[in-house]
Amino acid sequence: MTFSTLVVAAGSGSRAGDGEAKQWRQLAGKAVLRWSVETLLGAGSAPVIVIVAAGMEARAAEVLAGLEGWRVVVGGATRADSVRAGLQALAAGDDEIVLIHDAARPLLPASVVTALVEAVTSGADGALPALPVADTLKRTSDGEMQTVDREGLWRAQTPQAFRVGTLAAAWEAWPDDKIPTDDAAVVEYNGGEVRIIPGDARLMKLTYPEDFAMAEQMIPRQTRVGSGFDVHRWGPGGAVWLCGVEVPHDRTLIGHSDADAGLHALTDAILGALAAGDIGDHFPPSDPQWKGASSDRFLEHAAGLVAARGGRIVHVDVTLICEQPKIKPHREAMRERVAALLALPLDAVSVKATTTEGLGFTGRDEGLAAQAVATIELPA
Repeated sequence: MTFSTLVVAAGSGSRAGDGEAKQWRQLAGKAVLRWSVETLLGAGSAPVIVIVAAGMEARAAEVLAGLEGWRVVVGGATRADSVRAGLQALAAGDDEIVLIHDAARPLLPASVVTALVEAVTSGADGALPALPVADTLKRTSDGEMQTVDREGLWRAQTPQAFRVGTLAAAWEAWPDDKIPTDDAAVVEYNGGEVRIIPGDARLMKLTYPEDFAMAEQMIPRQTRVGSGFDVHRWGPGGAVWLCGVEVPHDRTLIGHSDADAGLHALTDAILGALAAGDIGDHFPPSDPQWKGASSDRFLEHAAGLVAARGGRIVHVDVTLICEQPKIKPHREAMRERVAALLALPLDAVSVKATTTEGLGFTGRDEGLAAQAVATIELPA
């Protein structure tokens, strides 16, 4: 059965700390609002109406770019006003099903959506996901504490599902001087039967700053490993850049940029883990703007691509292959520089060196080679 959804995203989210309202903040590389809208569209909601504060229409279009099947409605001063505005904008018959969802609950499983629609289809006036209260509850009054019986108590979540006509009639009957905590309360007040379906711990509501860190941990992730390799020949000079550190030497490496083979190999390793091409695709040597450029920029660009995908770099390992210069006296400085560029702890960065025992072009001291491995995590 077809259904539509109102996603309430007009609140200020003041308890979530400084910065943008929580629905616009990033969670694993995507705006909080986008997470649930993607799930609802994928589950068959047609349409998804996103209710935002006045002046935030363009922001909604920005964070939902590329998605089809949604439209924006300006909400009101309260959540109740916003839901009413969404219902008025919904072109649906009384018997059709509408879900009401808080944008601040981004990790919505599609299975919850399906169960809600089935519950209303089978005859309930409404349905909501809920979790039984597991913790002991206490109530204080005038300095005295009482233990509250938790039997039969539930933690209500969203989305909540209703027939359009049932919900609209309930809102018409709701007293203007009362503030409902959710839409189920409005239907219950009007005599409707609201059924509970099993909730999901992932449907936590982002309320406080620490909730974002907890939600990040709930997102399934995949581990990827990429490798990189780079070579540069020796030429006249007085120093060489390796892993972001200038090392005094009687020659330098020749290249279009600063020829930092260590950072080039590491950049390619990160790009490889992302399946995002190679360093030449992003910084072509034919482009004059990269002539003599610091390879720091290349590595930071690759790290930024990981962050934009909601991922994180876990560990990197660079091996420099050369006869000269000696790497060990500079190894810790190289580790520290790479750690700073990638915002990694020092123990997540390895830099080491080896020779080829006089064999090959590095053994003949014609050039230097570097290989690297990068391990990253991305949202699954």
